[in-house]
Amino acid sequence: MGKANLLVALAGQPNCGKSTVFNLLTGARQHVANYPGVTVEKKTGSFNLGETRVELVDLPGTYSLTSYSLEERVARDFLLGDNPAVVIDVADASNLKRNLYLTIQLMEMEVPTILNLNMMDVVQRRGQRIDVDRLEGMLGIPVVPTKAKKGEGKEALKAAMKRVSEGAPQETRAIDYGAMEPYIAELEDPLREDPVLSVQYPVRWFAVKLLEGDEGAVDLLKRTHPDAEKVLELSADCGARFMEESGNGAGRHIAFTRHGLCASIASETVTFPKEKRRSLSDRADRYVCNRFLGPVILLVILMVLYQVAIVFGNWVALQAWPIWGALENLAADVLPSAGFMEDPLLRALGLWVVKSTTAILNYLPIFFLLFSLIAILEDSGYMPRMAFILDRLFRRFGLHGQSTLPMILGGVYVGGCAIPGVMATKAIPDERARLATIMIVPMMNCLAKVPLYLILIGAYFADVGGFAMFFIATVTLFMALPVAKLLTVTVLRRRPSAPFIMEMPPYHIPTIGGILRRAGERIWLFLKKIVTVVAAVAVVVFVLINYPGLPGERKAHYEQMESAALAKFMKDVDKTEYKGRITQADVLPIILFDESLKRAKQGITDQDEASAVNREFQAKNATYYAVVKRVGKDGKKLNRSLRGVVKVRKQVRREARAERFETSFLGTMGRALEPVTQWAGFNWRINIALLSAFAAKENSAATLGSIYGIDGDQSVQESMKAGESGFTPLHALALMLFMALYPPCVPTSIMVRHQSNSTKWMLFSIGYQTLLGLFVASLVFTGGTLLGLTGNQAMWAFYALCVGATLVMALIPTPEEKETTPVVSKTPCKEQCS
Repeated sequence: MGKANLLVALAGQPNCGKSTVFNLLTGARQHVANYPGVTVEKKTGSFNLGETRVELVDLPGTYSLTSYSLEERVARDFLLGDNPAVVIDVADASNLKRNLYLTIQLMEMEVPTILNLNMMDVVQRRGQRIDVDRLEGMLGIPVVPTKAKKGEGKEALKAAMKRVSEGAPQETRAIDYGAMEPYIAELEDPLREDPVLSVQYPVRWFAVKLLEGDEGAVDLLKRTHPDAEKVLELSADCGARFMEESGNGAGRHIAFTRHGLCASIASETVTFPKEKRRSLSDRADRYVCNRFLGPVILLVILMVLYQVAIVFGNWVALQAWPIWGALENLAADVLPSAGFMEDPLLRALGLWVVKSTTAILNYLPIFFLLFSLIAILEDSGYMPRMAFILDRLFRRFGLHGQSTLPMILGGVYVGGCAIPGVMATKAIPDERARLATIMIVPMMNCLAKVPLYLILIGAYFADVGGFAMFFIATVTLFMALPVAKLLTVTVLRRRPSAPFIMEMPPYHIPTIGGILRRAGERIWLFLKKIVTVVAAVAVVVFVLINYPGLPGERKAHYEQMESAALAKFMKDVDKTEYKGRITQADVLPIILFDESLKRAKQGITDQDEASAVNREFQAKNATYYAVVKRVGKDGKKLNRSLRGVVKVRKQVRREARAERFETSFLGTMGRALEPVTQWAGFNWRINIALLSAFAAKENSAATLGSIYGIDGDQSVQESMKAGESGFTPLHALALMLFMALYPPCVPTSIMVRHQSNSTKWMLFSIGYQTLLGLFVASLVFTGGTLLGLTGNQAMWAFYALCVGATLVMALIPTPEEKETTPVVSKTPCKEQCS
């Protein structure tokens, strides 16, 4: 007989240790996804409770159960729609009065509730005492103290869960709203008339929510009640009469009644030490949140984060590259052998997919360090301080204090990655600010853009290379902030904006296990959401850039070059002892034998190991080995001749690839775009490079090299400076700016889709950045040409324009500046700000 299943929800306010309790109960049996239809993360886990299998759902952290924010709506909808058998309300015991606000709302919803007093170690450290029995008696629900961080209280919590799930009676205390009670009773009557609504939802809770003017309750009423308009009219009338009678709004009265009850319960159950001492967190915040010292401390922390995650992470990525290189070599060995002019389809496609995937996997060390550092900032309690320090500035542009971290991860200076930057926007509670941040993170300077910057700066701004790099590294911020403001006052102006409340939780020392677990979860989510899709998209890009292929006459031309090179080599063979032992069919295998030998010795520094590899290959084929390793007089002679064949092969493959690109679907698109992109100074070759960069921005530099028939970054620079491309510094500046504003690459676009939960917003982010980049590049190139500006003059003229636009846009009020006032509190609650 199979085990019974039990659905349990874990609720709680932010920074109450809810995640620690979740990990305490579930261990490693966890799964992270999203709630259906929204971007809020859904974490589920399981554990056994006797013969019962418990599915534990970690609800989003929320201060209350209104419908202000997406997290609140998700939590409330789950409680109402999924009907969990038990709800564990995790509370920060050291701030009981504040945390009871959520407890009271859960009791009003008539869900089977357990109050978990977590962080009891903090209570003891502060010299406080909580009368648990008295608290349990006043609330009428089980109260279980825990120290989840130390692993204490797990069994007591499970025991309480078992009692409640088995139907132990709960005598919950009803809230007396005083003068409002007659109006609640009057509104309950028509709600009870609907047999469906009265069974599915607590009627008294529903009536209170309607009097509060809760939008979620109003929408729910319209969907379920047959005479919803009549009930809404009655609700408005009750609210108006109460206002006239008491001189106070219904929502405000409800909020103050709840707070009064929380304060009353806390005063009777919590004993504070006689000598009130300022906590360590309060003393630290005198400096950390100081108006002048706070930004300095923030800057130091961000610099450390950048150095560790980006600089050190990049070094780790370089050390780890042999792993991915070995994977590519393995694929090259397993797949069919390479051809002279072009490879078999299976090999070409297979290597393309593998290299596209390893290009993303190469960033894993950086991502792991980033996610670990984010976990440290979150668990230590510094993240809200960071948001507080920068919120005043960012609010001027429709952003949020917590937009800081996504922009840093995206590369607000140089060297980030837009993928973790977009992922980090999940923490922004304001939907309007979150979407605005998602829209501008791809404008930051990710690592993948840097190779093209270095090529262009080295070719055209070498004499002012440092200033040019400073320009491109900082001008993106002065473009992103005005764009965020413009989006906020236009397409995002109707998006919901939650009342801005920020909590300063006490500082904690993060645990290594918690940091590694959180970083591991995010890495796994990244791999699932990105890498699998990148492999699929790589196939599409491969087709677009390689087909319909070379025309017949061009293919015949390259085959003739191949035949001539092979014939010349065979003439040399006939003059050596290898005549009759080496045939024309052996030439390509010899070249591939040489490449395999070089791959096998790649990374080997020990002479003995290298000699062992040589002996292994010599045993495989002594004749081939003699040619590639120049053994004997004839071996040396044939090696020189073979190098000529290799040179011709590289030339044929390079030129054929460039022509194949030009005649491909992507090449046709590049030529079709020339009438538009010519105003930005882009020809069809540049268009192809930019189109291929949509799969991954690293492709831009590599594709330029392929199209111009050159290898290596330095060769690209020399070719451009020689004028082969017709480029000038003004062209280069326009291209740099377009790349800075380039639409998100495929992996980032997927993450934008995931975080916004909307294909529409993903397409919008691609479209608006493409148009904006083209406009800016055309403005710089065409405008600079008409004004007769040099590349350097146009660079700083545009910089001044962006700084001026930023200052002007900062003066325009955002919609939320007219609606809400920021509140920073040690005891936050949305209704306090009403």
